[in-house]
Amino acid sequence: MSSPTLARSRSTTRRSPVGGPDPSCAVPRRTDAAPGTAGRYRYDPRADTWWWSAQMHAVLGLDPAVTAPCTETLVAAHHPDDGGRVLAALTDCGAGQAFVLETRVVRPGGAERVVVLQGKPARDDAGNVRAVEGTCLDVTGCRPPGPDAEVRSLRTEVAQLKTAMASRAAIEQAKGILMLLVGCGEQAAFDLLAHISSHTHRKIRDVAQAISGSAAGDAPLPAEVGRILRDACPPARPLP
Repeated sequence: MSSPTLARSRSTTRRSPVGGPDPSCAVPRRTDAAPGTAGRYRYDPRADTWWWSAQMHAVLGLDPAVTAPCTETLVAAHHPDDGGRVLAALTDCGAGQAFVLETRVVRPGGAERVVVLQGKPARDDAGNVRAVEGTCLDVTGCRPPGPDAEVRSLRTEVAQLKTAMASRAAIEQAKGILMLLVGCGEQAAFDLLAHISSHTHRKIRDVAQAISGSAAGDAPLPAEVGRILRDACPPARPLP
């Protein structure tokens, strides 16, 4: 099973050369889009390809004639403080978790735009994620600025940061447990977490917390999680 991380994806028309980023992900010419413009995108994890609408390019301020859709371009188009959130949300969506984020896009000319990035998993008949689909809506100027809005934004950012830190800690702990149980490396442990998340329709964080809680004796392991782990664990390493 491949990792759900989207960090090396490529476009449907331009493939990255081995050992280097897609040259079409370099600094492109600038285009403009008015507030209220909504772009659409689709990522196929099986083919490892992206598709963006013309409006998606416009919201990001990129020229579709010279810019191929790729994860590096999408993350780089966002404010440095928001790029990590975007990549984390896309990765979780690849494992089955929908998301809605308010982020900031920095146009090639330096102009900053506020956008709402939304994504949801598209599943096949077996329930596996076959694509990540969503929209990117420019909402710049749609809400008047003010102290209350700034306070709400800061509170939201702090809450998201706390959640992200807690999730990361739980995932790292669960990865360590799986590495001992299965006798695998760090990447394989994360892949197994993502596999369990996709097939049980649980967030990766929730799967990690369930595994850690079971190992600590705080709560029994959910039955569907246990079945997948029993298939993965060698006989010499039974579940706790």
